[in-house]
Amino acid sequence: MRTLAEPVIRHWDFPRGIASVALLLRFGAEHGLSREALLDGSGLTPERLADPAAEINAHQELAVVRNLAACLSHAGVAAGRRYHATTFGVLGHAFLSAATVQDAIDVAVRYLDLSFAFTAPAAVLDGDRLVISLEPGALPGDVVPFLVERDLAAIHTVIGELVTGDVPVLSVDLAHPAPADTREHEEVFGLLPRFSASRNQSVVDASVLTRALPLASPEANALCERQCQDLAARRRGKPGVAGEVRRVLELSVRFGETMPVVARALGLSPRTLRRRLNESGTSYQALLDEVRAERAVVLLAGASVEQTATQLGFAEAASFIHAFRRWYGTTPARYAHSPVGPMVLPNVIRPREV
Repeated sequence: MRTLAEPVIRHWDFPRGIASVALLLRFGAEHGLSREALLDGSGLTPERLADPAAEINAHQELAVVRNLAACLSHAGVAAGRRYHATTFGVLGHAFLSAATVQDAIDVAVRYLDLSFAFTAPAAVLDGDRLVISLEPGALPGDVVPFLVERDLAAIHTVIGELVTGDVPVLSVDLAHPAPADTREHEEVFGLLPRFSASRNQSVVDASVLTRALPLASPEANALCERQCQDLAARRRGKPGVAGEVRRVLELSVRFGETMPVVARALGLSPRTLRRRLNESGTSYQALLDEVRAERAVVLLAGASVEQTATQLGFAEAASFIHAFRRWYGTTPARYAHSPVGPMVLPNVIRPREV
């Protein structure tokens, strides 16, 4: 088995556009739910949602999801199939203009925080099978079934729009019990999922990865990726407990500060910081890994492996080499001497241009 891609971030508490909430409101209205009921507790106003450039925080969208799931608990797949490539704005156009499905997946994981995902996707190549798994993490239990179904259905819908011909789905596993009506599931996935499974995943014939996309355009894709980079850089700089931890880590002299040190810098106890990060669907170690992974490729451009390991707070170079291989699928030395960057898709994050 070989990991092709894991999410660029490991939490869902990132800023997002209003397109997903607007879509969920329309979906709810089709099922007789009022706009007011769905927006209850979100702090969102019709005026805010009327601005196509507006950005909201994840907890606001989660409030809308909770209200919708409370009334339509088994409608996640039905909602997810409404998410088209164009729903994701410039990120969706980066999907459409990619050369192959694998390239589109690469873009998706590198800019996961430009999507509306609440579950962390990962892609593993197991022989001739592509396994796409979703990890709910610290999501509240009352919304997990809805969001797992929504996110997985959205992935299948977008892939189906990218390629010519059917997507060769081999199996779908969902960890929650089966609903009374599974017709929508069969329509979206092309087969009946296995419910009450041990994990949430979809298995697809790996041949789909090399399919050429009909709308591929290197020039358009490069432009879209540049716009994704700019948008991601702006959003990642916004406040929030995860963002504040990243900021402290990025400003530290050595990128290996302990949680008590960071908590003290934020005026919090380690226990409170741990709880707030958990509520945001992430952890201190995950954020430290993100910052180290980003910074490592910058440092390697002008320092040795040993110097980079020390700067990043690793006790020894061997620990850094092991971590780097997990992040990028190759060694620091091979990465540093490669004129084209990493030789395989990243496991944690692909570096932004520096």
